[in-house]
Amino acid sequence: MSASYRQPGVVLTDRRFTVPLDHADPAGETIELYAREVVAGDKAHQELPWLLYLQGGPGFGAHRFVGRQAWLGRALQEFRVLLLDQRGTGHSTPAGRQTLPLRGGPAAQAAYLAHFRADSIVRDCELVRREVTGGAPWTVLGQSFGGFCTVNYLSTAPEGLTAALIAGGLPSLDAHADDVYRAAYPRIERKVTAHYARYPQDVERARRIAGHLLDHDVVLPNGYRLTVEAFQSLGILLGGGEGSHRLHFLLEEAFVRTPHGPELSDAFQEEAQALLSYAGHPLYALVHEAIYGQGERPTAWAAERVRAEFPQFDAAKALAGDGPLLFTGECVYPWMFETDPALRPLRETAGLLAARTGWPRLYDPARLAANEVPVAAAVYHDDMYVDTAHSLETARAIRGLRTWVTDEFEHDGIRAGGPRVLDRLLALARDEA
Repeated sequence: MSASYRQPGVVLTDRRFTVPLDHADPAGETIELYAREVVAGDKAHQELPWLLYLQGGPGFGAHRFVGRQAWLGRALQEFRVLLLDQRGTGHSTPAGRQTLPLRGGPAAQAAYLAHFRADSIVRDCELVRREVTGGAPWTVLGQSFGGFCTVNYLSTAPEGLTAALIAGGLPSLDAHADDVYRAAYPRIERKVTAHYARYPQDVERARRIAGHLLDHDVVLPNGYRLTVEAFQSLGILLGGGEGSHRLHFLLEEAFVRTPHGPELSDAFQEEAQALLSYAGHPLYALVHEAIYGQGERPTAWAAERVRAEFPQFDAAKALAGDGPLLFTGECVYPWMFETDPALRPLRETAGLLAARTGWPRLYDPARLAANEVPVAAAVYHDDMYVDTAHSLETARAIRGLRTWVTDEFEHDGIRAGGPRVLDRLLALARDEA
């Protein structure tokens, strides 16, 4: 039975659904999905259209709002909202080092995780929609990877959609993972260069930390081995609106004097491990490159391989000269399954996913070219996480899609400027802007 409860200005209802693990075998094994229904307190008994929110990631449960925070307040003016924990995330049947051994060995785990991509998520949504709305179509808001899922929705089940709203999540329809990262590293370098222009003192700070890590074996309190490559991966912060400032504040408190000489401070280590650990979202690391898999070609640790084409990201070479250390961005590397204790037991499973071939196609260009669903997409200028050129190429391939290209926000615009962003997307989809 669904449980309802209140927060300031809203009524929440916990919803649970049973769906097939493999939608091609509907009578086979099932998994559970969790979603949180949210409605404005003064509209709780009204018949309202539904808006489904698909979180970014992959591998993150839907955001846990309190009251009418961020874009949710704007949505609740006219919608009943469903915040879905996509399969394997949040309260939906979890997938991580503690639960995946129930599947068996690494090969069985990898086969299981092959069902955790956008195509399976969208088929989940269709089963949930029929139960929640009685079959009526709904509006979908997809953030980042949620936008990837939304484009798959438009490709496979557009009849389930009243409108599609996408924030920072228009994927390439046909790019291999190599193409994604080959486009990513120059963008990452631009973000790092902009950070150092804002905080020039951080050039020496980052070099000093990297030099310390090359000379010392540093293990964080949670058992994470802080290598120089792991330190560089903190550049993932630079894709968010406040990320450059957060990185700066982290670097400025890196060292303390001790009886044994300078050491990385407890405060630095505590924050670094919170940023680097995948304990709370292991699925992100496991399937991150798999979300780009289409056809026979494996992803094969694309971010690691393509990085070799950009020697400026080599920390040892940077420190041997006088240039700045470059951080990296939203990349998953095989060494993460050595440094992170939450991922170590899944190292072989991740390798099998990287080697997997025969991925189903995620997008249908012909169907998208004939699209009749109103679609609006916010495309963030020089988005560090999703290539702008790829996004605009896809926008041109989806009939009727209207874009809002802006440099006012970074990739987290739906959170940083939620009401304005959602309002703009709704106006574009309704041909009111």
